[in-house]
Amino acid sequence: MAACQVDFYILQTPSLDGHRLACRLALMAWERGHAAQVLAADKEQAQAFDDLLWRSPEERFVPHALAGAPEAAAAPVTITTAEGLERGSVLINISRAPVTEPQRFERLLEIVPHQPEDREASRDKFRYYRSQGLDPKTHDISG
Repeated sequence: MAACQVDFYILQTPSLDGHRLACRLALMAWERGHAAQVLAADKEQAQAFDDLLWRSPEERFVPHALAGAPEAAAAPVTITTAEGLERGSVLINISRAPVTEPQRFERLLEIVPHQPEDREASRDKFRYYRSQGLDPKTHDISG
């Protein structure tokens, strides 16, 4: 497998919602024919993201399931925690921790919220991926 491409999406204003951006990224991955996983910090965050994905993006539906659910095997987007993570195409990380063994994925998408404590966690993730021999790219999101 080729090296993992890591992209950090930096939210430039406090009004931007990182989880809504994650929904849009999941939609884009699915529309481009990629299976995607969304990595949540814990089951509560996974459930909250599942609820949000039913409503966002507005007027669109992203077929998805929580990992471990009977329909998860057929869903193009699965929401999981670190314990259920599987090798795959696209991983969208909404947790504050870096992904161990990022090379298991073709693409790793990280969202950098506007809040200072979240920015610092994202800096730690950026440094971690660099220490793994990866070359993360950054993208400013302003609206």
